[in-house]
Order: sequence, then structure tokens, then C-alpha cells
Amino acid sequence: MTPNVTPDPVNSTSGARVRNFLIALAAIALTVVFSLSLKTQTTSVSLSAMATASVPLEVALGNGKPSLMEFYADWCTSCQAMAPELKSLKDQYSDRVNFVMLNVDNEKWLPEILSYRVDGIPHFVYVSDDGRSIGQAIGEQPRNIIEDNLIALTTGTALPHAQGTGQTSEFSAPVSQQGNASDPRSHGSQVVDRS
Repeated sequence: MTPNVTPDPVNSTSGARVRNFLIALAAIALTVVFSLSLKTQTTSVSLSAMATASVPLEVALGNGKPSLMEFYADWCTSCQAMAPELKSLKDQYSDRVNFVMLNVDNEKWLPEILSYRVDGIPHFVYVSDDGRSIGQAIGEQPRNIIEDNLIALTTGTALPHAQGTGQTSEFSAPVSQQGNASDPRSHGSQVVDRS
């Protein structure tokens, strides 16, 4: 006959404690590694900081330099993805071109949002030195496309890429549309304030 062995409650409890402690340590280590990996994936360029450092619209439209206006939002992933390249272009061309950033979440810019027909972001408007809109691009744009347009702005030549569309973040201005066939670009709609 086999002797009847009873488990030692002290040894099994301390074994469970050690196992639970090791599991907790592993969970903490994984959390730290995961959070650090997320931080390294984010862009080091802040849209808010870029906007704060940008030329105010009123100044840009009156100082005799051509401008690149960007309609953006802090939550816009396409805007965030382009931020490092735009910062680099600003560093390179800011002596010759105004860089203006207008946050679509700020109702202050609603007249400009409607005027330039912003319906996706990022939305870029190229403005001549006399304040006229001479081209637009919507969505993520390769650096070379924007740079070609900036060079054309500074030399006063036609924009090589005046109309461009790339990946956008969805945006809807806080207005609704009603039918009106007087504007051929409206496809039978007219913008009306909802309030």
C-alpha cells in the first residue's frame, strides 16, 4: 500500500505566491515595453507647436510674400504624418514663404473653411504674394510635390501640381447644405449655417 501523502499547505502557498509575483513582474515589464514602443512611434513634431509658430493669416495676406495655408486638426492622422516634412520645408523656405496653419476645429476659421471649400484634411491652399489662391491640394502629399509648388510660389511661376488629392482625414464643417443650382461647382447645393 502507498502511504497517504498530504500536500504541505505552507510550501504550496509560497509556491503560488512566487508564481504570482513572477507573473506580475512580467506584466509590468510588458506594459513598460509596450508604452515605450508607442512613444517612439509618435512624431516628434507637434501640430500645436507648429501652429503657434506659424504666421498669422492676417499677416500672411498682407506682407507681400506667397503663402502655404494648411487646414489641419490635432486628431488628423494624415496631418500628423506630414508634420515632420512640413516642419522641414518651413525651416527651409520660411524666409520666402509664409506658412499658415488653420485648425478646422476652431470656429474662428469657418469663413475660410467655407471660402476654400475644405472638406478633407489636410487641405493646402497655395496663395500668391498678392493674396490670391492659385492652387490647392487635399490629403497627404509627398514632400517633392509640396516643395515643387513652394519653388514655383517663390519664383512667381505656375504651380506644377496645382490640384492634388491624397489620403485625407474625414472632416465636415459645422454647416448643412440646401439645393441651389446657381453655382456650378456646388452640384445643386448651397452652404447654410445650421444654428
